[in-house]
Amino acid sequence: MPSFFIDVDIAKAKTIDTDFYTQQKFYDEAKEKIFASSWQFIGDAGKTKNVGDAYPFLLLENYLNEPLLLTKDKQNEIHCLSNVCTHRGNLVVYEPCKLNQLKCRYHGRLFSLDGKFISMPEFKEVENFPSKDDDLHQLPLFNWGELLFTSLNTKHKSEIFFQEMMQRMEWFPVNELQLKPELSKDYYVDANWALYCENYLEGFHIPFVHAGLNQVLDFGEYTTEIFRYSNLQLGIGKKGDVCFDLPSSSPDYGKEVAAYYFWVFPNMMFNFYPWGLSVNVVEPLDVSKCRVRFLTYVSDEDKLEKGAGSGLNAVELEDEGVVQNVQKGIRSRFYKHGRYSVKREQGTHHFHSLIAEFMQ
Repeated sequence: MPSFFIDVDIAKAKTIDTDFYTQQKFYDEAKEKIFASSWQFIGDAGKTKNVGDAYPFLLLENYLNEPLLLTKDKQNEIHCLSNVCTHRGNLVVYEPCKLNQLKCRYHGRLFSLDGKFISMPEFKEVENFPSKDDDLHQLPLFNWGELLFTSLNTKHKSEIFFQEMMQRMEWFPVNELQLKPELSKDYYVDANWALYCENYLEGFHIPFVHAGLNQVLDFGEYTTEIFRYSNLQLGIGKKGDVCFDLPSSSPDYGKEVAAYYFWVFPNMMFNFYPWGLSVNVVEPLDVSKCRVRFLTYVSDEDKLEKGAGSGLNAVELEDEGVVQNVQKGIRSRFYKHGRYSVKREQGTHHFHSLIAEFMQ
């Protein structure tokens, strides 16, 4: 049985055992050990714009499959609730709608928009009722601007996942971002979710795989910074390309930054460009299949399709081709581990180290 040990010294370390990408056992174990124990992107506040709005969804459909519900109460507060009635387990809300209260359609149990139990028909004789267990379970909800995140437990505070990104991008107009559904797209990739993530986590492949992107990024100045549960790849643009107009308060002031590529464990990418933000969420579908959601949030439409933030569809298809071939290759009886480039693969080493930590 693999131990998934990763040496902390990248110069000595070997990559994670290929069983992690190929064995159903570890794919299943990662549901609770990794995904249920971390934070997940669940969309934006636009899903519940007005008081009474209710938006049901499945968290990581086809993997965690947890029925959840976003509501906005009369105090204009957004809640993330379990969408499962505490009586007999029926779904409470079936489709997006506007409500004054939440009422189960099975036996009429009633809840307020913050999930608190209100009433239940034919329950006068039940002892020790109601109790706190009769409320809908309320999940932690974290927001950055309009972006919303939740976790299935409270094991890890949101701050240790997102604080470095928020601090580095404190000048970025996150409150001005507008979702553009027509520019957003889902990609289905025949590869394990982790292979897709680790491809994202190193710029090492850019000169070999992404000819177009390589023309606008200065590969020699490409750097990676490691944090506890996230990391940053800083994309420096070539002279004359579209870059950020950074404020003097930014630690990157004076640099020609074309893109900030933030990754947050385990499966979220936040790609900041002068035109806005591309949020990429990698969703496991099977041991060798994942869905990658590209969600486009725009703050400056005049800069769309310019610089490092242009041609994202072409870049995605190039990445898909590589990781799908890696999924085939790692099934070889002659390959179990690789080694890391000390200079170029710190992000992948960090990712593997976190997988090993959570899986143990």
